[in-house]
Amino acid sequence: MSVAESRRIVLFRHAKADWPQVTDHERPLADRGRKDAAEAGRRLADTEIPVDLALCSTATRTRETWKLAVQEFAHRPKTVYEERVYEASPGELIAVLNETPDDARNIVLIGHNPGVQGLADILAGSAEGDARERMNRRGFPAAAFAVLSFTGPWKTLEPGTATLLDYWAPSE
Repeated sequence: MSVAESRRIVLFRHAKADWPQVTDHERPLADRGRKDAAEAGRRLADTEIPVDLALCSTATRTRETWKLAVQEFAHRPKTVYEERVYEASPGELIAVLNETPDDARNIVLIGHNPGVQGLADILAGSAEGDARERMNRRGFPAAAFAVLSFTGPWKTLEPGTATLLDYWAPSE
């Protein structure tokens, strides 16, 4: 595959978490979160993006979100649980993505706010249709995802180099 091919990044915020007496890292999904994670998985599957790699935070709520969402996929991509995604800033997330092997064409990153929303905002130098307007209006609630594309090797991904193709968030 040529590194000049178009690549897609799905930035996926974990679904709604519960607040039991555990550390933040160990917070599980709430009932609503389990429902929304499965719905987000169906919506992601409907995009027909052939995801090659999932980079998932090690937090319980992100792992549970991904486990429920990926069940809706026809093909289960390789999943890497990456500690650096937990509580990461947009810059830290870009650094993680820059290390991605170029044979992975399409990636889903399952993480947390404010990092995921900030990353979507700074990567998108342009947008198709009303995707940016919808994302700006809704913010990045739990279980939301944004689909971006860019051309080039992963090490060249930087602010403004991507196009926001789509945005989805669960009903309120």
